[in-house]
Amino acid sequence: MPQQRDQKLVVETISVGSLRLDPQNPRQHTARQITQIARSIESFGFNVPVLVDRENKVLAGHGRVQALQRLCRREVPVIRLEHLTPAQAKAFNIADNRLTEAASWNDRLVCTGNLDSDVVVMKSTKDRT
Repeated sequence: MPQQRDQKLVVETISVGSLRLDPQNPRQHTARQITQIARSIESFGFNVPVLVDRENKVLAGHGRVQALQRLCRREVPVIRLEHLTPAQAKAFNIADNRLTEAASWNDRLVCTGNLDSDVVVMKSTKDRT
């Protein structure tokens, strides 16, 4: 299937139970990370849809799905990436996670402002796992 660069993305809501987490997902989340994601969802809402293929296999958002499961949520917003081949989907999954690792943080900017006391802010790279 040809790559569609300008495809229209549609957010739909589906059952959390209908999602299929990829057991071969190379990115692993600790219980602590899942707790942090769950707290973020409770504080800010669920603002980043999970990316799935046409069979509801999660391509990006495994940690968010696990947090929703922990919170006993029943529905999840998703965007279907049906234009990707299986090889492209796997490469996208890896790239989506790896590309963020190349970024750095400006801790001075992270630590400024009036943050709600319930917000968990990672202040040093030592806390990121």
